[in-house]
Amino acid sequence: MSGADSHEADEAKIVRAVLRLARRLRRPALDGEVTGGGLALLASLHRQGPMSAVALARGEGLQPQSLSRLLVRLEDRRFIERPTDPADRRRHLIALTDAGAFALHRAMTRRRAWLADAMFHHLDDADRRTLLAASDVMLRLAGDTKEDDHE
Repeated sequence: MSGADSHEADEAKIVRAVLRLARRLRRPALDGEVTGGGLALLASLHRQGPMSAVALARGEGLQPQSLSRLLVRLEDRRFIERPTDPADRRRHLIALTDAGAFALHRAMTRRRAWLADAMFHHLDDADRRTLLAASDVMLRLAGDTKEDDHE
């Protein structure tokens, strides 16, 4: 295998591992628990506070139509609210409610519990250190430079 082929195989393996772990982390959702895109929106609102729909869509890389559908579902469950923007009373912001913060906390707690259990049963200390170091590198690659406890 040439150097270029080897790099492509390495990259494919990393993508496969990240996607499979992400799928597995989404699996422990309880019935009615917020998942996927809704969870990502709640996490963004938790980290950054209330924001416009345009800023939220841009931050999440969503098209306005996709964002609208997610927002309706989250608002129906009272996980978000749309208060008037104090800087421009013609505009509304998207804000996390207490129920949304609780739903986010519950979902993330379940995912962390699954991961902690899996790491305890399947990894030794050296593997856990390697995985933690790899997570720092992956976050840097993703452009994330700050600590985030809810995503």
